Amino acid sequence: MNSPFAETILNGSLLLAVPVALLAGLVSFLSPCVLPLVPGYLGYVTGLTGVDLQKQRRGRMLAGIGLFVLGFSVIFVLLGGAFGQLGTLLTGPQNAWITQLLGVLVIVMGVVFMGGFGWLQRDAKIHAKPPAGLWGAPLLGLTFGLGWAPCIGPTYSAVQLLSLSGGSSAAKGALLAFIYSLGLGIPFLLIALAVRRGMGVMTFFRKHRLAIQRIGGGILILLGILMATGVWGHWVTELQYWFQNDVKLPI
Repeated sequence: MNSPFAETILNGSLLLAVPVALLAGLVSFLSPCVLPLVPGYLGYVTGLTGVDLQKQRRGRMLAGIGLFVLGFSVIFVLLGGAFGQLGTLLTGPQNAWITQLLGVLVIVMGVVFMGGFGWLQRDAKIHAKPPAGLWGAPLLGLTFGLGWAPCIGPTYSAVQLLSLSGGSSAAKGALLAFIYSLGLGIPFLLIALAVRRGMGVMTFFRKHRLAIQRIGGGILILLGILMATGVWGHWVTELQYWFQNDVKLPI
């Protein structure tokens, strides 16, 4: 495997972490901190509410939501890149114990997602309101990404802690943050494509919000256990070995 790009993409830890990051973003969207607020976000980025919102043209709706998603994605990716770069100082063969410690932290994030640790259940948001409509959409996304919510902060933090497993870099942290942003942002775009049908789907998930919290928190706790017990590192090693010996890539 002589291509640096191929080595990065087929890194064992990255291949395992990407689907986890995507799922974490989706769970964040379905969480009680985000899903009930979606109609408000749709109205804010278009400047419309109620019946007018449902009659709004798809083009304007997609533009507003796309700019909103772009705003928080920029924040997440920048933070992910910075975190990944910082992680290069902490990870390495001689610091394998760090993965176990990170696993414990991921378990804590899972408990927070499920409603535990009351002092972490408080929202920390920027209260400055950008102008409603398309001009304010990316600014709203920026403020969304800079805040802390008990359903978003734990999942995003877990993804970044996961990025340190199996070696860290700014590119890896940024990539996993981007994947997380896709998991969180694509459902926004899908609802913008079909507002009425999307609202019906949202009603279903709102009714099962507690189950979503438990499932999402359970996933994080399971991930943390895998990291803390060394199982995750074993999987990473096995996957890297498989690619190095069984996958032939062009130079």
